[in-house]
Amino acid sequence: MTRDDARALIRYALAGLVVTAAVAWGLYLARNALLLVYVSALVAIGLAPLAAAIERRRLYGRRQMPRWAAILIIYLCFLAVLIGVGVLIIPPLVTQARDLWAALPDMLQRAQQWLIDRGVLSRQLSVREAIAQAPVGGTDAVGAVVAALWGFVGGIFGLIAILILAFYLLLDADNLVRTFVRLFPRAGRPRVEDACRRVSHKVSAWLGGQLLLAGIIGASAAFGLFLMGVPYFYVLALIAGIGEMIPMVGPIMAAVPAVAVAFTVSPALALGVAAFFVAQQQVENHVLVPKVMERQVGVSAVAVIVALLIGGTLLGVVGAILAVPTAAILKVLFEELVPEAARD
Repeated sequence: MTRDDARALIRYALAGLVVTAAVAWGLYLARNALLLVYVSALVAIGLAPLAAAIERRRLYGRRQMPRWAAILIIYLCFLAVLIGVGVLIIPPLVTQARDLWAALPDMLQRAQQWLIDRGVLSRQLSVREAIAQAPVGGTDAVGAVVAALWGFVGGIFGLIAILILAFYLLLDADNLVRTFVRLFPRAGRPRVEDACRRVSHKVSAWLGGQLLLAGIIGASAAFGLFLMGVPYFYVLALIAGIGEMIPMVGPIMAAVPAVAVAFTVSPALALGVAAFFVAQQQVENHVLVPKVMERQVGVSAVAVIVALLIGGTLLGVVGAILAVPTAAILKVLFEELVPEAARD
């Protein structure tokens, strides 16, 4: 190699390093948008088999249903479920919250008296004094409330954006897959198409597994709360089933209303309900999720647990939600890139 060739190689290496760093920095800046696109793609991939099945239905025995109509039917069913859940949950929750707010001063007084009898407090505090002496008070409390509301509004807009983007991805799925396959040599395109089909089936199976887990948790919660005599056990069980679909914080948030309702009956019942949800969560984390996802998605229990740990550490709740389908996609890629003969 001549000196000029070496200099040219160094220049190319430096230029490649600069371009790589710039692209990496751009991806980092756009990480939130890319994450939203990835979630939308997972939703579209998961719903693709269902949309295809609806699309194959004949209209008056003459022609297939349009793709947009099949997707719209799925979205309308999703909206109907949300409205039905809201109709079942909101009225009892409003009634229970009103009763709990009315009983709050008496509950606070009894709790303070218990602390005074044990020498923890010197005198009883009013509700205003208790709030003023709380660790987060005044401006910080207002800021926390505003931040929570802003996060909630942002989550709603994010969900709407995901559904809209997933709609268009589903609508143009065939063209997108064909364009992606054309990036590969002609000889390898059948393998790429087969890999895309397997990814679609695995992500769709993951969505089915999430619904199955939600049904199991909801049914077991309804049975347990009914045996313990908790009021509105069917509504609380429905909340538990919905919370199951949100890893990490979902089950905790779902347990709070049940414990609060049980506390209006007796503190002992509230303690029993809390113990029930803790035990249910342990069984769900260590038995149900690994086994159900292994059967549905084809990813081993160890891989599911590791994926949940890594995803939760990197991206929190969102990472835990995306962990299993991402692991399934990586498994398909590994099987394609490392053939069985090479692994043996």
